[in-house]
Amino acid sequence: MWSILRTNSDHQDFKTLTIQLDQDLAIKNGDINDFFAQYNKIELIKHVVIVYINDEPVGCGALKEYEESTIEIKRMFVSIGQRGNGIAGTILKELEHWAKELDYKRCILETGNKMIEAIGLYKKHAFTIIPNYGQYTGIASSICFEKNI
Repeated sequence: MWSILRTNSDHQDFKTLTIQLDQDLAIKNGDINDFFAQYNKIELIKHVVIVYINDEPVGCGALKEYEESTIEIKRMFVSIGQRGNGIAGTILKELEHWAKELDYKRCILETGNKMIEAIGLYKKHAFTIIPNYGQYTGIASSICFEKNI
């Protein structure tokens, strides 16, 4: 049975999942991972979603304000053994709903060009590719997306 928890970055299950995420990213990103890691700090994130299956944390995602009407989706992750079960889509939808409730008008996010599953997920959920923003400007391995909500 699935359940969804809205919390913040102080939650231990979120910390545990982001450690797994960082390990996964280090393998996929290789030498360029240190550049991205500096932008993935979780302290003081106020809006975190965790998905549980039978009380076991299996996925997470977070929202971080980028501009007054724009929020950035960060730290999307599903445990390796749970991928392909729709959990990432559930997290993404919950983050979008929460962003709307907070009165944001647009979601943005960045993923790496090696993250084929993530790219497919964002396209499936009507995110469109945009020019790289902020710290990702000029980074060839970054792909940035947006969605008006």
